[in-house]
Amino acid sequence: MSIQLSEQEIQRRQSLEKLRDLGIEPYPAALYPVDALSKDIKQNFEDQKKVCIAGRIMSFRIMGKASFAEIQDSEGRIQIYINRDEICPTEDKTLYNDVFKKLLDIGDFIGVKGYLFKTQVGEISVHVEEFTLLSKSLKPLPLPKTDSEGKVHDAFVDPELRYRQRYVDLVVNPQVKEVFIKRTKLFSAMRNFFNDAGYMEVETPILQSIAGGAAAKPFMTHHNALDIPLYMRIANELYLKRLICGGFDGVYEFSKNFRNEGMDRTHNPEFTAMEIYVAYKDYNWMMEFTEKLLEHCALAVNGTTEATFGEHKIDFKAPYKRVTMRQAILDFTGFDIKGKSEDELRKAALDMGIDVNDTMGVGKLIDEIFGEKCEGNYIQPTFIIDYPKEMSPLCKAHREDPSLTERFELMVCGKEIANAYSELNDPIDQRERFEEQVRLSEKGDDEAGGLIDQDFLRALEYGMPPTSGLGIGMDRLVMFLTNNPAIQEVLFFPQMRPEKKAVALSDEEKLVLGILKSKAPMELATLKDQSALSGKKWDAAIKGLTKAGVAKVVKEGESLRVELLG
Repeated sequence: MSIQLSEQEIQRRQSLEKLRDLGIEPYPAALYPVDALSKDIKQNFEDQKKVCIAGRIMSFRIMGKASFAEIQDSEGRIQIYINRDEICPTEDKTLYNDVFKKLLDIGDFIGVKGYLFKTQVGEISVHVEEFTLLSKSLKPLPLPKTDSEGKVHDAFVDPELRYRQRYVDLVVNPQVKEVFIKRTKLFSAMRNFFNDAGYMEVETPILQSIAGGAAAKPFMTHHNALDIPLYMRIANELYLKRLICGGFDGVYEFSKNFRNEGMDRTHNPEFTAMEIYVAYKDYNWMMEFTEKLLEHCALAVNGTTEATFGEHKIDFKAPYKRVTMRQAILDFTGFDIKGKSEDELRKAALDMGIDVNDTMGVGKLIDEIFGEKCEGNYIQPTFIIDYPKEMSPLCKAHREDPSLTERFELMVCGKEIANAYSELNDPIDQRERFEEQVRLSEKGDDEAGGLIDQDFLRALEYGMPPTSGLGIGMDRLVMFLTNNPAIQEVLFFPQMRPEKKAVALSDEEKLVLGILKSKAPMELATLKDQSALSGKKWDAAIKGLTKAGVAKVVKEGESLRVELLG
């Protein structure tokens, strides 16, 4: 496969070979004894202290016999100073004149040994006594430039490129790293909160024979040895509750879940959820537990319970407001869902301008009404509680109204970030709920779930104590705590559409393509005449364009015409 290289990429490869000719290995295998980082050096500066640092070269200032450069490590940047005669004490000045000045490039990793000092303008720097090339960069970094007026040009801001080339994004946009540092702080804070409460972190299967625990489309695969279909996990709920049946009082898991559904600014097909189940608790206890948990996490991540998200200032300090599902819909639509039939709910939804259809049952219809008319109004953390039974097939019936369930969802800035139940532990009731989901699936609801997890029912039949469970969308919570409106900003490597490969065209192919772009589709004969190419060059050009998938030749009756593709 031929690789199209830019002029800079060609020059860097030539430098690579020159380094090897000088006996310098551009990718050495030996350990490099780093003992300091830029941030620590600046915070705890000691004049003349010996250090060994490493990182990428991010800038050069060549000044004859002495030069300055900037090194970027995992904590930031620091200036280095190199004097020709100090690193080349003999007559041979190759290391400075050729290697440092001509064969190193921005983006190269180097190791530096030297001592600390401050320049005349007070900048903390490393006086280099020895440097080592650690890795040669063959592609130039897309570094932004700042003009004399302070305006930034050529910034690496295109989301398509940033998400696809996160490794570049992290180098040239250092502020992006802070989002992921906060993400890790969030996971650590939550894990510590659960561990301190005495609950145990566990792992459950990602490949499952039945996709259960949520209403969602699964990804399917096939196990060759067993010759059975398997589903990638859409939720880990049913496995965690099996562990409660097995005698654990509290278990939790940070799980990678997969749902074969749409992608947008708040949904990625692969996402991270946290689920925790605690025996002998109910949803009232879990609401208080959730408030304390999120207050703790916000403080750990940002040092305050307050967070800015877009135009909103939100506060995770407990307690949070509680509103029933019925009251929420009544407040924003004037429609009372209590006691309404499926047909009445469908008519009400249609009257409200909500797109619903005949495959939707009572639960889905109420969910659509709430999602369209109510959800977006809850900015501050708010518990929506007491969901209709049809919306919650795994939830215990409300102790005061059997048409409802003991469930809550936590809304923040119009989005759900947590979902919790008093878990259903009646195996007979659970079987009936599953069977109703199967009926909805047969009716056409492809999210209802068409398979019953018989093993989970068997576990319930052995007995599960009263239990409350909580699920939190970790990616969405990170979004709120870091003021990022797109889920892609808080995932290192979000799912992307396949990258369009650049097609290298010959001069003749470019000529034909240029004509075609202005007048496509065109008769093949007309296009050939306008190109004025010789027969051999014309044949090569049209074959090249069709082979590259840029154009195609279509037969219409007795004539041929050329169409553009893509």
